[in-house]
Amino acid sequence: MSSVPHAARPGADAATASLVRRFPPGFLWGVATSAFQIEGGATEDGRGDSIWDEFCRRSGTIKDASDGAIACDHYHRMPEDVALVSSLNVGAYRFSISWPRVQPLGAGAWNERGFGFYDRLVDELLRRGVEPHVTLYHWDLPQALQPGGGWLNRDTVDRFVDYAAEVGRRLGDRAASIATHNEPWVVSVLGHEAGIFAPGLRSQKTAMQVSHHLLLSHGRALQALRAQGQRAPLGIVLNQSPIHAATDSPEDRAKARLDDGLTVRWYMDPLLLGTYPADVLEFLGPDAPEVTDGDLADIAQPLDFLGINYYTRNVSGTGAPRDPVAAGTEVTDMGWEVFPDGLSELLRRLHADYRLPPIYIMENGAAYPDRLVDGAVPDPDRIRYLRSHISATADAIASGVDVRGYFVWSLLDNFEWADGYLKRFGIVYVDYPTQRRIPKDSALWYRAFCLEHNLRERRTA
Repeated sequence: MSSVPHAARPGADAATASLVRRFPPGFLWGVATSAFQIEGGATEDGRGDSIWDEFCRRSGTIKDASDGAIACDHYHRMPEDVALVSSLNVGAYRFSISWPRVQPLGAGAWNERGFGFYDRLVDELLRRGVEPHVTLYHWDLPQALQPGGGWLNRDTVDRFVDYAAEVGRRLGDRAASIATHNEPWVVSVLGHEAGIFAPGLRSQKTAMQVSHHLLLSHGRALQALRAQGQRAPLGIVLNQSPIHAATDSPEDRAKARLDDGLTVRWYMDPLLLGTYPADVLEFLGPDAPEVTDGDLADIAQPLDFLGINYYTRNVSGTGAPRDPVAAGTEVTDMGWEVFPDGLSELLRRLHADYRLPPIYIMENGAAYPDRLVDGAVPDPDRIRYLRSHISATADAIASGVDVRGYFVWSLLDNFEWADGYLKRFGIVYVDYPTQRRIPKDSALWYRAFCLEHNLRERRTA
């Protein structure tokens, strides 16, 4: 970590201390990453290819023609990065397991060197007093499974269950939580319908069948983990947004309702109600997934927690897509509208519509065009973004929603999927040529925020 003059470091001012007091005792603060985005070491110690390795090799798929071969070199710098996590005063670190690192072919033999890395990571986190929160699947399917259909092939459900059970057997005794999937909507729609993420397919019918297999693999993995006596809380992480109609016209309201069905209810209903939404099934017609007897019961396993990832709202209508810049609203470097009220609105709506388990905000953050200035990285826009969304989380808690934790996305600048290294979400700046980590002002603000939380916890203990 670089040193920053003390005077430049954002502290726990009165407003920050007041925000901390809005959260209940025991609330969990953390940071998050994913394996493919930070690890690198793509060909080392027996790791196999993932579908993202293959996708990056195709011309035109990644905006800067980059890949994840080195990324943030976390595979070699893990102890340094865990020390960085600890220095932020957070209580938790969310990371994902690279399936092809621990099982290169997605079936058969386990890679002991790959599991050794995660053993060391978990132990190092615990040594520093940081809870390990494990995600089993953050989009990096072993490439060896893709020629047979990947997630379109129902057999991949069984392969995932075997993988989940093995990770649970090896790491579950030390994990603070285990999530099966991160954002199955992204895997199914962006990867199999829009074709802009791996594996780059373009079929709505394929995408919807993939979404069903992802959910089915989640439910069956929970059954397998519980059968082995797993004590770590088990759940899933969904990307969610409120869907607002572009106008009050009946057509736009109907379009917003359908889009809500495709993005929110398509996942929440089978997980918590044991059924797919009827209006979406009617819309899909022949593109609806094939569902076998017993599938929905398998999907609707009890959840110990539900992870929510939130970045912005969606505005839906029958006309041209809304341009938030043209509308005069603040946007991030991704072009996403800054809309913190959408987070509290979403949480209250989910609380009203479903019988929810405890909620954790597993990802929330923003990309901005950060620059090094005299050895520091001033990012006041990100600080405002985080402060406003943390406040929105507190609003939801005040409304009765059982939210128990919040994780900033992301700890590090990293490989941002189809955008390569062009977008920086991290609260820690990564100078890619040297791999130097430089905490941004947002990291220093979050450090002070979490320290204030920790001090308050000690005073009230």
